[in-house]
Amino acid sequence: MMAAFLYLGAGIGMMLYRAIKNVLGKGERKEPLTKKELPYTVAMVVLDIAAPILLMLGISKTNSANVSLLNNFEIVATSLIALVVFKEVISKRLWSAIVFVTIASILLSFEGEGAFAFNEGSLFVLGACICWGFENNCTRMISNKSSEEIVIIKGCFSGLGSLTIAFFSGESLPQTHFVFLILLLGFVAYGMSINFYIMAQKDLGAAKTSAYYSIAPFLGVAFSMLLVGERPEFQFYIALLIMIISTIIMTKDTVELQHNHEHEHIHSHLHRHGNLVHTHEHIHKHSHLHIHQDSTNAHTHVHKKISGHNHSHSVENISPQHGHK
Repeated sequence: MMAAFLYLGAGIGMMLYRAIKNVLGKGERKEPLTKKELPYTVAMVVLDIAAPILLMLGISKTNSANVSLLNNFEIVATSLIALVVFKEVISKRLWSAIVFVTIASILLSFEGEGAFAFNEGSLFVLGACICWGFENNCTRMISNKSSEEIVIIKGCFSGLGSLTIAFFSGESLPQTHFVFLILLLGFVAYGMSINFYIMAQKDLGAAKTSAYYSIAPFLGVAFSMLLVGERPEFQFYIALLIMIISTIIMTKDTVELQHNHEHEHIHSHLHRHGNLVHTHEHIHKHSHLHIHQDSTNAHTHVHKKISGHNHSHSVENISPQHGHK
């Protein structure tokens, strides 16, 4: 029931948000979703319903520390699925950042000996991570469309699906004021979050966006320190240091890809000597610098070709003008 209203808050809230923007004349016109994106859209909604259910089943069959540790597998699952299924290019630098992110997340969620125990509940949690991994990549495939429209579809349909399952499982509606509070939380924590996430995926890809998104638990700890007065243990600061290193690696991964190409151009000049036309073909070699934004592998290389100087002679009747080709 909680998941249902969080998702509905995201969808309904984004609808109101977009309506207000349109009234104020600040709405952005972006290409809407089409039938071509329908398979990814449907998969995104179904996976968003399945993943929380699997996670809840996992929580009911294992301890919270185990769930917290295993939940870090979502980053790895997203990256592997992006690489193997969706053929997204992932650089060695990004892979190293993903490894650091995973280590930092495990340290943050580790609660001492006995925190990790692989059992039936663990399988459900891993299943949830895999579902979210596929969902992240499906969302990536439609991220060039309107992010607000995607949030509305994801929120409303996933919310209704979760609500239907909640009623069938015998759950009852919470009190009215709690419903409104959950809807508001859903708009901020789900709606705006997913909106920014989709916008990031368009430029960064599924793997890198997922890696950046893993900073969220650290922000959670920071807010707990500021708002609740909690003080994290020493392992948090070690994990934070590793996370900073991984973030630096990820930002450095977006570099300019440069190519130095030397191109060969042939210029023919016609020179008139009476009725004799003397043609010189000059082959010139020069370089162009091509700069591409790329988040994978950067390299510079030069293509060289042998230059030459060719002469050809022909006799033809031409006008007294000087011809240039």
